[in-house]
Amino acid sequence: MANSVASIERGKLDRGLTFRERIDPARRITLLAAGAVIALVLMLLVFIAFNGVQIFTASGFSFDAIFNATWNPDSTTAQSFGILPFIAGTVGVMVVAAIIATPLSVGLAIFMAEVAPDWARSVAQPAMEVFVGIPSVVWGWLGITVLVPFLRDDLHGIGFTLGFSWFAGSIVLSLMILPTITSITFDVITSIPAELRSASVALGTTRWQTIRHVVIPAGAAGIMTAIVLGMMRAAGEALAVQMVIGNRGVMPTSLADPMSTLTSEITLDVGNTVAGEPWNQVLWTMGLVLLLMSFGFVLLVRRLGRRRALG
Repeated sequence: MANSVASIERGKLDRGLTFRERIDPARRITLLAAGAVIALVLMLLVFIAFNGVQIFTASGFSFDAIFNATWNPDSTTAQSFGILPFIAGTVGVMVVAAIIATPLSVGLAIFMAEVAPDWARSVAQPAMEVFVGIPSVVWGWLGITVLVPFLRDDLHGIGFTLGFSWFAGSIVLSLMILPTITSITFDVITSIPAELRSASVALGTTRWQTIRHVVIPAGAAGIMTAIVLGMMRAAGEALAVQMVIGNRGVMPTSLADPMSTLTSEITLDVGNTVAGEPWNQVLWTMGLVLLLMSFGFVLLVRRLGRRRALG
């Protein structure tokens, strides 16, 4: 309803423009820039989709031949291009990273927005900005030099024989997405009307009861959006994860197992393949799958944003 009203109002404004305003160069440049961005996105989508289906159309592989759990592309006798291990690895790393990062991020956002004094908030917010600015390779290097040896030496008895593992990749990713979830959750909480808090306190509730029963429910849709955006960041990360995850094209069975993800396998293999060959084509298919996963996240974010607006 609100979108319809806004569209009607924009139409009225457009009809009210004078001839000089309609041909104004700034307006034309703005429209041209917007159109160029849209055209660029569409071309990228078409290009990735076209190359992503070549394994089926040009090489004649069946759906079952690609979406299975056997990955052995460099075999001279029985090549197999099953990408399910990489899809499972991508989803697994994202989910575990989100499970680790979400309570820390939401707790930190609540602390900064509702509990922390001004001096503590002035320290925590710049720290989050520093986290955002750390390059991926630094996180990966810290993972190799600190996390992987710790897992291998101190947790060897529970299965971490190599240290390079699903769990190591999830730990590194959780640190990388923590500032994203924290900053968005902080904005969501601070945008909640103060009247809701005042009404809760007037009923005799404590600060923590207000946070639990008023603030968090009121911002639930926005917090979920923050988590989904953090998972989108995790899905597209390649370098840091590639450095600590082990990069094995096998289905993961435990958090201690080495594995690989779609982005890691694409970056590792794309330089070793020849354009037009099945191995190269299946990498494009991985990119298409990753793009479809991103679309799913975008649709989920929009749905959550609509629920938040209606709420």
